[in-house]
Amino acid sequence: MNTPPLLQVRDLTVRYGGGTDGSAAVRNASFQLQPGEALGIVGESGSGKSSIAGAILGLLGAAARTEGEILFEGRDLTQLTPVRRRGVLGRRIGAVFQDPFTALNPALRVGRQIAEPMVQHLGLRQPEAMRRAVSLLREMGIHQADDVARAFPHQLSGGMKQRALIAAALACEPPLLILDEPTTALDVTVEAQILRLLARLRRQKQVSLLFISHNLGVIRRLCDSVAVMYASQFVEVGSVRDVLEHPEHPYSKGLLASRPPLAAASRGSRLPAIQGQMPSAPRPASGCVFAPRCPFAEARCTGEPQQLVIAATGHQARCWKADALGDWPRLAVESIDQPPFRRGDALVNVTRLRKTFATRRGLAAWRLSFAGSRPRLRFQPTQVTAVDDVSLSISPGEVLGLVGESGCGKSTLGRLVLRLLRRTDGTVEFDGADVGQWAGPQISAFRKQAQIVFQNVGSSLNPRLSVGEALERPLALFGLAKLGARRQRVEELLEMVRLPASYRQRYPHQLSGGERQRVAIARALATEPRFIVCDEPVSALDVSVQAAIVNLLADLRDQFGLAYLFISHDLAVVAQLSDRVAVMYRGRICEAGTPADLLAAPRHPYTRMLLDAVADGPDDRGTGETAAIAIGGCVFAARCPHCLPSVCGVTSPELRVVSSSHQFACHFESFGIARPVAELAHGVAP
Repeated sequence: MNTPPLLQVRDLTVRYGGGTDGSAAVRNASFQLQPGEALGIVGESGSGKSSIAGAILGLLGAAARTEGEILFEGRDLTQLTPVRRRGVLGRRIGAVFQDPFTALNPALRVGRQIAEPMVQHLGLRQPEAMRRAVSLLREMGIHQADDVARAFPHQLSGGMKQRALIAAALACEPPLLILDEPTTALDVTVEAQILRLLARLRRQKQVSLLFISHNLGVIRRLCDSVAVMYASQFVEVGSVRDVLEHPEHPYSKGLLASRPPLAAASRGSRLPAIQGQMPSAPRPASGCVFAPRCPFAEARCTGEPQQLVIAATGHQARCWKADALGDWPRLAVESIDQPPFRRGDALVNVTRLRKTFATRRGLAAWRLSFAGSRPRLRFQPTQVTAVDDVSLSISPGEVLGLVGESGCGKSTLGRLVLRLLRRTDGTVEFDGADVGQWAGPQISAFRKQAQIVFQNVGSSLNPRLSVGEALERPLALFGLAKLGARRQRVEELLEMVRLPASYRQRYPHQLSGGERQRVAIARALATEPRFIVCDEPVSALDVSVQAAIVNLLADLRDQFGLAYLFISHDLAVVAQLSDRVAVMYRGRICEAGTPADLLAAPRHPYTRMLLDAVADGPDDRGTGETAAIAIGGCVFAARCPHCLPSVCGVTSPELRVVSSSHQFACHFESFGIARPVAELAHGVAP
């Protein structure tokens, strides 16, 4: 006897705006989920993925019109009254959203937010619901669950916030969990743990997952089937293995080819990014929605409606030419003939840099001590070391990649190099001069030559300034162009980042994520800098847009001889662009070398842990968020599976030279352990 589907969506269409001319965000989407099954929906931002989740959860509001059927456990959710639908959604369907910083209420303790649905839908009393909330946090792999339940959201890391959201979504033990980009902003180690957690929930509790993402690797590791979405339509549907290993639709092929491989790339290599961009407001069309960007488009593609049909591989594709496309574009990886990079004199030279932040100061630092015969008031300030004894150098035209988990000090280091933060100790030299000794005109000249591109362009671009006005500001500030010549210079900057001159009249909200990032890069280029700090510039972008931005940064590096400090937690992106890579953990550099050195022969256990997380390797023994650090010992000792307490817990290791390009900081080998760390990281006991 066949098991009826848990969720069945039939011909779902979502339109925003009034009347029949409202743009369709979702057009005739159909799929179903069996108990315990995981379906991934993948596509670029704006393709309609989140609108499907919003339609199921009833979150789209009056501005959206929904057509079609959404059958959950045999009932059409669209036909239920608002009160009955809320009861079903809260009790039987859980939801986890992308940004835990906005999904959690900052004014309520975490435990209370997890307990709330149990009080509301299960009728539990508050004390019992709180006990259940703590138990759920333990199930999420959080060891100090009582402390986390009493904490406010701002006191938790991103990974812990996301685990708390999953705990709240599972509080009423729903059979269906809808996850909308739940791991996009997480580090690779935390992401791997969240995916293992979700896989365990499927096995143990038969929870069905509707997983929305633009990360093809995550979809491959977690889901059974996948639907590729483009401009409001499913363009390819099938099992994960069929679609991701044998894609048929040109868009699916382009997405897969755009992913950077986890391998060292030659300096002249470029990723095969999809040309053009997705329409911002798709409308009903008689032809293929991908035709404007498809290199195989013909008159028939724009004149005839495209239907999902069975391709040669057995799954569905919305393309009449699917069977004739072959291996495109896997064989079309671009390569520019360039000689290997040779390092010259350092443009940026950082020596033993250190930065501490006070965590308890002023009145909060006074503590009442009861030692002795009478109580005494003592001043006990505390501080945290964000960057600790870091030394590095970057030559003109060189890209130094900086990788590590959130909170390890990457962004702080980038801001210290640009003197956006004041150092506690150490030196930063730019072109041979100490940046810390400069003032007035010297600092202004330094700002012109050293710029930054931020991760969150939504907040780094002024929403009240047009693109042209945003690009004119640095020209006016540094006196680089007279008033009459600024418009021409703005158009030149837009051309550099592959945007048309007409974009100078647009505002940030009228641009896609990739376009906003290009504007941010153009603004950094406006001062004709020699050095740019790229702080997670592609981490939140779709894979095809990410490929285009990485290619653009490489082209600008080659054209202008720019030096980059490229900060990221994506090892594949760093390996694609960087000449050298530094791995950072808790403020310290634990390994540095060429991408080939670190990918082929990693020597530090933390580097191996990052690589294992990308490949879904063995458990990494937790995130280290609550682990204690031995004063004076190795900062990684609390998480290292090969820690020798008598050594690692006492003495901090120095960077040791493996070759002219490769260094690592670990006690192994120097204390009589002859086997390389790379071998030990695979589980061979010392």
